[in-house]
Amino acid sequence: MTGELLSVSGLTKAYPGVLANDKVSFTLREGEVHALLGENGAGKSTMVKMIYGLVKPDSGTMAFRGAPYAPSDPHAARGAGVAMVFQHFSLFDAMSVAENVALGMENPPALRDLASRIRQVSENYGLPLDPHRTVGDLSAGERQRVEIIRCLLQGPRLLIMDEPTSVLTPQEVEILFQTLRKLTSEGVAILYISHKLEEIRALCDHATILRLGRNVGTCVPRDTSAREMAELMVGGAFAAPARAGGDMGPIALDVTGLSVAAPGQFGTSLRNIHFTVRQGEVLGLGGVAGNGQDELLAALSGELPVDAEAIRLHGAPVGHLDPAARRALGLLTAPEERLGHAAAPDMSLTENTVLTAVRRENLMRNGFLRWGAAEEFARRIITTFDVRTPGPATAARALSGGNLQKFVIGREVLQRPGVLVVNQPTWGVDAAAAAAIRQALLDLAAGGTAVICISQDLDELMEISDRFGALNEGRLSEIKPTRGLGVEEIGLMMGGAHGMEVAHG
Repeated sequence: MTGELLSVSGLTKAYPGVLANDKVSFTLREGEVHALLGENGAGKSTMVKMIYGLVKPDSGTMAFRGAPYAPSDPHAARGAGVAMVFQHFSLFDAMSVAENVALGMENPPALRDLASRIRQVSENYGLPLDPHRTVGDLSAGERQRVEIIRCLLQGPRLLIMDEPTSVLTPQEVEILFQTLRKLTSEGVAILYISHKLEEIRALCDHATILRLGRNVGTCVPRDTSAREMAELMVGGAFAAPARAGGDMGPIALDVTGLSVAAPGQFGTSLRNIHFTVRQGEVLGLGGVAGNGQDELLAALSGELPVDAEAIRLHGAPVGHLDPAARRALGLLTAPEERLGHAAAPDMSLTENTVLTAVRRENLMRNGFLRWGAAEEFARRIITTFDVRTPGPATAARALSGGNLQKFVIGREVLQRPGVLVVNQPTWGVDAAAAAAIRQALLDLAAGGTAVICISQDLDELMEISDRFGALNEGRLSEIKPTRGLGVEEIGLMMGGAHGMEVAHG
């Protein structure tokens, strides 16, 4: 690390009812990987948006490479040498890698020349990428490479990364870290946001910790345990998830020979899926993104039509029923895509409550919605799951990603499902919130609910699930007891060593 690159001094930003950043100050040096840590709603996203020119601060100043820095928009930030890889990719599936990269450039060269530059940069930084491949055919890890290469072609001095490993395999994470270390060796600074604290310890040189919009301290991650960092973020201790003992009941959900054609050109077909889950059991389903997780949840929820007999709930066929009918019977789901699928962005939290809970929470009487009851249920979700928001009238899109995730999971958990299927339940939430969500799932199971947890977080699945299976190209591996499973065996299951595809139990 050499000289000071970015200086943030007293940056403040307020929204109606929320002080997102309160006089935050920190510095970032050339060649440094600097973590920005905090709970959901602590102000991390607002801070990086101000640095990248997406949000204008109310007060405070910034300096970049020794000169005053106040970008009016991302174009100005990129011109100064600041690039950002967002948590949610902004790519067009039907276009090639090179065409997507060209869309993000101010003055793109001819596609042939651009393809050559993409190949060169991708090879230099250990991120092999074919510029002519269609983005819809790429894995999640390869899509992220497109976003990173698009940034690297700008020759940035500061690269901001927001939850960059949330969709990556352990092997892809290591490749990414090698790339970031090469960049820092060339003097590029990395501002890194992640809730995976062991990754922070492995990669980052320093960390700034935000709590309720304020800078509450710094630390050297490699000298600080993950639990110590988490407690700095929340301002106190929190309990690790614990399972209440109890016997499992009869089979709640029985899936037999479930096959579904891919719903679109870039989807994944499900191929002869078999599994059961019992009352009081947590079944963990792992796999790299894009191997049928979304399609499986859609088939179980009723969004994708399947054979009536392929899905049985408490012994009765439900494969022919629509989502509302399945919900009425107690089969509830929470999809991965929270904004736009699990929640309507421009609707209030109260209105989003009505979308899935109107029947189970008796929110309608004589054909009229009971808005008071709906608002009360929304308030109960907010309180129980510590959703940081001004109130139930707030639009879903105004919440930070992690707080919206807590709301979506809480909305389903509090409806007392007989079977709950969740996809990526703790994606993008902080350590304390992740522990609370996992505890809520364990408590549901202890009360007799059958829980299916689909997740790319293997640590999460090993922590809460009783049995484990892996999806690969739309097929499901043999289901095995979680206890005693080793990393090598899990890797084989995720990589497509299917063995027995029928695994009742």
